[in-house]
Amino acid sequence: MKNYSIEIKWTLRFILLVLAWAIGEKFIGLHDQYIDQYALYTNLFAIPAFCFYYLGLKEKKKYVYNNKMTWTQGFVSGVVLSFFIALLMPIAQFIIYKSISPNFFETIIEYKTKSPLLTRHVTLKDAQSYFNLKSYMIQGVFSGLSMGIITGAIASLFLRSKK
Repeated sequence: MKNYSIEIKWTLRFILLVLAWAIGEKFIGLHDQYIDQYALYTNLFAIPAFCFYYLGLKEKKKYVYNNKMTWTQGFVSGVVLSFFIALLMPIAQFIIYKSISPNFFETIIEYKTKSPLLTRHVTLKDAQSYFNLKSYMIQGVFSGLSMGIITGAIASLFLRSKK
């Protein structure tokens, strides 16, 4: 596990970032009053997420690879980081939707099924099957893996040592 200490450290930091982002969303009203803007602004999380991956891989390059890291080495580190994040993401989702924003699912289901702002509504059954804790936990694992691997690959391109 010592070989992965940097990835574990950045995983914990990333999970704290996820929780802080959710608190920020809740605080500015994206989980209730401005739920119609939620989909737009939650995607901005990609910016700090990329920064965290970049910084984590940069640290790996500096302390493990003596500032000489190939793209493959960075990519593997990004995959490991993504795996650890995916393992912890259900815990973060649980904390977010049970403590930080316990009414989020009811609010978004109401919005998706009845809001006059939408031109197309989903059925209550469809909304309930998509917007629930189990679904978000599963999505968190798979998006953590897929988006994390892509992010790690891109960050590795920037950080690879030039020959």
